[in-house]
Amino acid sequence: MTILEAFRLDGKVALVTGAGRGLGQAMAIGLAEAGADIAGLDIGESSETCEQVKALGRRYHTVVCDLGQSGVEQLSDIIDDVARQLGRLDILLNNAGIIRRAPIFDFSEEYWDDVLQINLKAVFFLSQAAARHMASQGGGKIINIASMLSFQGGILVPSYTAAKSGVAGITKALANELSGKNINVNAIAPGYMATDNTAPLRADSARSQTILDRIPAGRWGEPADLKGITVFLASAASDYVHGAVMPVDGGWLCR
Repeated sequence: MTILEAFRLDGKVALVTGAGRGLGQAMAIGLAEAGADIAGLDIGESSETCEQVKALGRRYHTVVCDLGQSGVEQLSDIIDDVARQLGRLDILLNNAGIIRRAPIFDFSEEYWDDVLQINLKAVFFLSQAAARHMASQGGGKIINIASMLSFQGGILVPSYTAAKSGVAGITKALANELSGKNINVNAIAPGYMATDNTAPLRADSARSQTILDRIPAGRWGEPADLKGITVFLASAASDYVHGAVMPVDGGWLCR
């Protein structure tokens, strides 16, 4: 196998959560461009992502699910359904996430629970169910989406910081147990990306400039900036990469 062939995903099936827009949409399309069929999970229809994936000649299976209301059994059923509909499951990309902002003295239990449910609990139990399936078929790839706040504290976002720090931790914990089963578990830590989650920051001209001043690349990241690392971690090219949390941040952590 040549190195370029090692990046190909022909015949593979990927489940991408939060596939309807933003980072999830871009990463799902990137996986499809590399040859994978896609199951796209979102709280509503992901028709735009579906159209773009099918235009590439790949299959697309829509999964409508509110991860904020999903129990462990339902998450396991999602994995079974994807494997049944598309024939297998080779890649799980845990991208779906939410953020809540409030000063520490005003931060509510609801804000805490909502974020931890989607950003951490669902990530673990989807990974658990996917790993069971992957182990039975001989291997697979689990890719989590961490954050700059897996490394730092952030401002006004304690539950998001706790969840993303937890994502980095369970990425390593899962890698310890699953590497011997030919299952790679790694995480991508996006920097400041131009998505809905960062819209309030970008709308604040002073805060936006402060952020840009710290990014050596001098710009906000775009969803397409994550395509390359996603395909790498989903492919045979990363077979000896386990438990890594890989920043894609324009150099933010270097400063």
